[in-house]
Amino acid sequence: MGATSPFSTLFGRKKPLFANTDAFPLTDAILEFDDSSDETPAQRHHSRREMDLSAQPRDRAATQRWWVASGLIALYFVALLGFHAMDLVQARTVFVALALVAVCVPGFALAFALGLHHRAKEKQLKLPISMVACAGLLVVCYLDPILQILMAPFAFIVVAYAMYRVSGRALMALAGMLMAGYALVIAVHYAEQGNPALLRLELAHWLALALALPAFILLIGKVQKLHRVLHRASRKIRNIQEDAQRDTLVGCFNRRYTVAALEEQKQLADESGIPLCLAVIDLDHFKRINDELGHLGGDEVLRTFSRVAQDNVRAGDIFGRYGGEEFLLIFPGTSLLPALNTCERIRSHVESHPWTDVLKSRVSVSIGVTQYILGESVLEFFSRADTAMYMAKEGGRNQVVVEEPVSKGDSSIAPLGTEKDFLGTPAP
Repeated sequence: MGATSPFSTLFGRKKPLFANTDAFPLTDAILEFDDSSDETPAQRHHSRREMDLSAQPRDRAATQRWWVASGLIALYFVALLGFHAMDLVQARTVFVALALVAVCVPGFALAFALGLHHRAKEKQLKLPISMVACAGLLVVCYLDPILQILMAPFAFIVVAYAMYRVSGRALMALAGMLMAGYALVIAVHYAEQGNPALLRLELAHWLALALALPAFILLIGKVQKLHRVLHRASRKIRNIQEDAQRDTLVGCFNRRYTVAALEEQKQLADESGIPLCLAVIDLDHFKRINDELGHLGGDEVLRTFSRVAQDNVRAGDIFGRYGGEEFLLIFPGTSLLPALNTCERIRSHVESHPWTDVLKSRVSVSIGVTQYILGESVLEFFSRADTAMYMAKEGGRNQVVVEEPVSKGDSSIAPLGTEKDFLGTPAP
């Protein structure tokens, strides 16, 4: 489906609107539209779709990663400028560090923009970024030995930055590269300056870092394992949540999710005044289809119809199976004409779909659609759409019938009748 509608985030909540209790049994259709609820309107603002979209969008996650990296670089420069303010670091060193950042950051940005990171095993390139950061630390340490004070803490920060994406073995290799480069810097310093006191101090720094850094990597290995376990558990929970919302036979939303979404959209329409439409869709002569193809063949027809319908609804619309061959289609934030157009598109695609040759007659649907009247109950809203669907059946099937909304309390509205009239067994 296409781009997300502003109303496509209005279907998630921490607590289901309808619990599996005696007040809301799965087998009792009329009570699924129970208007009573212990929740306050404020509690109902939690969106059902938020649960489906709990993971942040990729562009937002990428932006956050750049902010983290930029923050760490800025932190180092704060320390570097502090040293410079105390006349411990030359201005040349600060300019070299700025030049390194000016080259490396755009270089990695270009790699991401060109999609080169997709060729790497680790798509976020945290290991190459960490290697460049370690090389930068070594360069500034070579230029000003006093900056070895910053070497140890920022070496730990670099390792922590990569810990969730880079294996422990790769981190050990990174630490080995850093320590080898550090040893080379110490050797060059001694060769250039011949200062035994500086050599002893640098060796003490090197020894401390050489012992602490591998120990740190070994300890965060346990954190990595915990992170992987939590990630797998989170993925399983998301799969369970998705399965709980889906009809296992046809793949669309199931009855409980769809009814709860309808109730929530009704409450949103009451609070905000935005339009809301509902369509009841029923496959024509489904009993005859079952007789011709058997129940397995009938199930395949239902699955195919569900795919055709979902391919032709808009982003933000909620399509679910209500029961048997009857489906509901909710149109949040939609007036009657666009809803009617979508219903007609579904009807046309179902009629023209190349169904199996075994079928002796075509597959078609009868659809009733109506718009919500502010203040009416969910049962009244559903009943008007269901009545329109029955009118489509009585009018010859394979058509869309619109139930025009009128003001609540209008004397021209006929009595709703009994619960059985509206929620009985769908017509064959």
